[in-house]
Amino acid sequence: MKILPLISLGILGLLLNQNAFALEAQLVSERLPGNLVSWIALGILATSVLTAWLLNHTAPKIRVFGTLLAASGCFALAAWFVFYVQGTGFLENPRPNTTPMDSAKPALLWIQSMAALAFGVGLVLVAIKQSKIAQPLALTAHNESTRYGLVSRMLHWSIAILFLVLIPMGIYTTIMPEGSPHRRDYYVVHETLGVMILVLALIRILWNRYSTRPELESSLTNTERKLAHKAHMALYFMMVMIPVTGYVMTSFNAKSTLFLAWELEPLWSYSKNGSLIWGVLHKYLLPYLLYIVLGAHVLGALKHQFIDKHANAFKRMVS
Repeated sequence: MKILPLISLGILGLLLNQNAFALEAQLVSERLPGNLVSWIALGILATSVLTAWLLNHTAPKIRVFGTLLAASGCFALAAWFVFYVQGTGFLENPRPNTTPMDSAKPALLWIQSMAALAFGVGLVLVAIKQSKIAQPLALTAHNESTRYGLVSRMLHWSIAILFLVLIPMGIYTTIMPEGSPHRRDYYVVHETLGVMILVLALIRILWNRYSTRPELESSLTNTERKLAHKAHMALYFMMVMIPVTGYVMTSFNAKSTLFLAWELEPLWSYSKNGSLIWGVLHKYLLPYLLYIVLGAHVLGALKHQFIDKHANAFKRMVS
């Protein structure tokens, strides 16, 4: 689900597009004036948390508003791709491929933008349906036996939103040729949000130890239970390892990790082999595994809700 913070991604694209070709001589090491890009990163983080809160608010009308904001985020992603990314010419003349898999990146951006548009339309329909519900949502901070509590929901949706911002941004940034204007600015946002995902993922793992997760639907078969457990474990693994491998890869490239206005110095000296190994993990193996597992996770939820007719399938994590 592409959510409201993607509006910030679209705004970032529009901001950078205004003078992009007039600034071709700009040094890659420069940032937007006044650390504007750091404020954009903070804005995406803040709106991620805000959207997660709105989606689980007590008042029905506010939840509807949150869903509509989520829909607008989907539309913003599609607009960012159609009106900004395509206009740069980088899809036709991207950075030279490191591996044959890089050739799929323009197609992945197309697929994600079209999926965002479809999800946006779907969320508008969901909001219309929600508008007919007048029942308040009463949530405790802790998880319950049949549904997740407010803390778990906030962490879940905040992390999911940030991941879904990072995916198209990361793909686009690696398509941009070396020396492209504002390439470093995109990396500031990408790496900052990666660090925040790692922090939130660790908090969620600790919270799960403190507040027991709800039991799975009793009607699930043993096979479905095992698959659900493995999918959750895989998602937790990637929530931690994708940011970690990115940091290690960057360190082996002898480059600083960009976090807001700061630059975190590399922990190791340059290593071609280290950069290659960790780069394969961060750029190829883990992202494609994430696509598969995340897709299975979404399809599984849809199956439980609409095919198996488990009325509370979605209500475990969002209402």
